[in-house]
Amino acid sequence: MPNPIPLAEWLDTIDAEYLSSFIPDGGASVKFAVTPEESRTDLTARMRERCEEKGYVFVELSAANMRAHMPQDIFFGMASQLDWRRLARRAVLRLAAKRGYRTEGVDPAPSGNIFDAIAQAQPNGLEAESVLGDMRPEIQNRVSRNYRMPRDFRTAMSHLCRREDSRDGDGYTAKELLDWLSGPVPISNVRQFSIHTPINRTTARYFIEAALYWVRFAGCAGTVILFDNSRVTLAKNPKDGLRYYTRAMVLDHYELLREFIDGVDRLTNTLMIVAAGQEFLDEDERSRGYGSYQALRTRVMDDVRDRNLANPVASLVRIA
Repeated sequence: MPNPIPLAEWLDTIDAEYLSSFIPDGGASVKFAVTPEESRTDLTARMRERCEEKGYVFVELSAANMRAHMPQDIFFGMASQLDWRRLARRAVLRLAAKRGYRTEGVDPAPSGNIFDAIAQAQPNGLEAESVLGDMRPEIQNRVSRNYRMPRDFRTAMSHLCRREDSRDGDGYTAKELLDWLSGPVPISNVRQFSIHTPINRTTARYFIEAALYWVRFAGCAGTVILFDNSRVTLAKNPKDGLRYYTRAMVLDHYELLREFIDGVDRLTNTLMIVAAGQEFLDEDERSRGYGSYQALRTRVMDDVRDRNLANPVASLVRIA
């Protein structure tokens, strides 16, 4: 069993070793924090505050209100918290800066025509149509043909970028794309955008990886995902209206976490923190702890540990 470490000390280590350098420099990591229930609210608040200070996108997921063993629910839970329009406008501004346009002071908040705002920011004065015409090839080359993202995802992102040419009152013309990204909708709703792939258990992992890459592409420092999976280890159904997991679902959830660990190199500029309850540390194969799935346990346990001192950069820590 890992030695306990104070929450403030662990967060300072995460800040110094990961948020300040390793993650924005391109790294990714999956951490497990076994925390008392009363500490999780504090953990969430402090982590959110640090992310806002350092320019990270913060995503909070909970196994209590989503299917934590289904990758598409992970994506939809994350996608529903992302400001897709703001990310698209940030991406347009970054591409415009690379084209030599002045973009200082242009607000990426989703309001008005972003290409008009870029045109007005130029010292010699330009028309929005001129900027949009010049930017279309750039969006085509840097987004539509960016093979770091699956075809339908990059198609969606390029449409989101181009559809930011609407002025206030004109109506936003890509709402169907936002609905497709944020929840299970019929694929026929987005075929007008030349998108034909549903987001399901088979494809969700690619969309998760693409969304994390897109956050960084848009100029954010990276993504921090705080995933509370304490609900998974409940042995008895409290029948309180929240999610309850059968043993088969528990094993599927642990398999999903194991896949995130093994594929961490594909999680662009991402820190995932799995906040678990004390029951997670149960090593009995018949339990609902990580002992029931040895492939996960062997990836997060410490082979060597000090009897008195906690290792704050270990894959698994126990918060005092």
